[in-house]
Amino acid sequence: MKSLCFYFEVHQPHRLKWFWPDKRSSGFERYFDTEINKEIFRRVSEKCYLPANRSILELIDATEGKFRVSMSVTGTLLNQCERWGEDVLDTFRDLADTGCVEFLDETYYHSIASLFESWEEFIEEVKEHRMTTSELLGLEPEVFRNTELMYNNGISKLVAELGYKGILTEGIERVLGGRSPDHVYKAKDSNIAVLLRNYKLSDDIGYRFSSRWWEEYPLTADKWADWVSRSFGETGNIFMDYETFGEHQWEDTGIFEFLKMLPSEVLDRGVRFLTPSQTIKNYTPVGEIDVGDFSTISWADVERDTSAWLGNDMQRRCFEEAKLLGPYVKATGDKELIRTWKHLLTSDHYYYMSTKWLGDGDVHSYFSIHNSPYDAAVNFMAVMMDFKEKVFEKLREKE
Repeated sequence: MKSLCFYFEVHQPHRLKWFWPDKRSSGFERYFDTEINKEIFRRVSEKCYLPANRSILELIDATEGKFRVSMSVTGTLLNQCERWGEDVLDTFRDLADTGCVEFLDETYYHSIASLFESWEEFIEEVKEHRMTTSELLGLEPEVFRNTELMYNNGISKLVAELGYKGILTEGIERVLGGRSPDHVYKAKDSNIAVLLRNYKLSDDIGYRFSSRWWEEYPLTADKWADWVSRSFGETGNIFMDYETFGEHQWEDTGIFEFLKMLPSEVLDRGVRFLTPSQTIKNYTPVGEIDVGDFSTISWADVERDTSAWLGNDMQRRCFEEAKLLGPYVKATGDKELIRTWKHLLTSDHYYYMSTKWLGDGDVHSYFSIHNSPYDAAVNFMAVMMDFKEKVFEKLREKE
């Protein structure tokens, strides 16, 4: 029996201030813009998180538990929920209580720590996310998704060693080699199961839903369900940003009506909904996924590699500064400095520096406080230089 596996990325970063040294502020608040972050969090909560969570709860009830989805809520967003949105956090808890929504693990800071030469920071962040998810949602995730679905053989092997049964990534042609993404696969050099995103069916909703230039516009639930029922393979893995509902695709596009009609249309065609863990248990891997240890893929942009974060000299310089400073930050033993540094690894900061244009350029500028990628890089480096000074001041005090 064919099934659908829905996964949603739920994330908001802590954005930087337009930085100018201010002796009156210190610590985390010296660098991160609380007012802007709170304003964006509440806006997205009202447009997306609250109505989407309530819609999914209603659909689970209406289908008697046959509608199932999965999501990973980043540590940075969970932190924002605790500070500014207990009502939002309560709806995520309600979803967890249904037993029909599987929550996945990732790095707490939605960071690019998996691109370090050492795994130490990556493992720390994964464990921190696991602990936070357990404390706030009462769950112990069994499946992992790395930041923006970044994946290579080394990542999958480490994630397997950490005890996870499955990992999600992009179903890109250069890895599949003519095979379909609509199967369960096995990672090379480990027994962890790999679920690959069907990017065409996912992007039909996430990107093209309201595009009037698209030959399939308007997209309806029955039309999309027909495509799913005719697709090749046991499982259609539909992965997208949760902000698709109400933020990227506004309510007046009909996106919530589409979501409301989707489960019944899919079920009427004899297709069931499974979570990632259920998908792994129900289907035997049909082959092996071999990406290589150093050729990292992701779901970002047309290239689907790491160029969204490290594609230009500005991004690489900022990343190297942050990475090289890490051991010195940790040597201070100062929890506030360490926390600040970890937030500087959040992928969004580097994403805003991308100099890609056309469609990808629009995506990179979304939610950014900067007027251009150059502003984003200059501002990040100004923060980094000031922060570096604070770190070495602390080290001199210790000595």
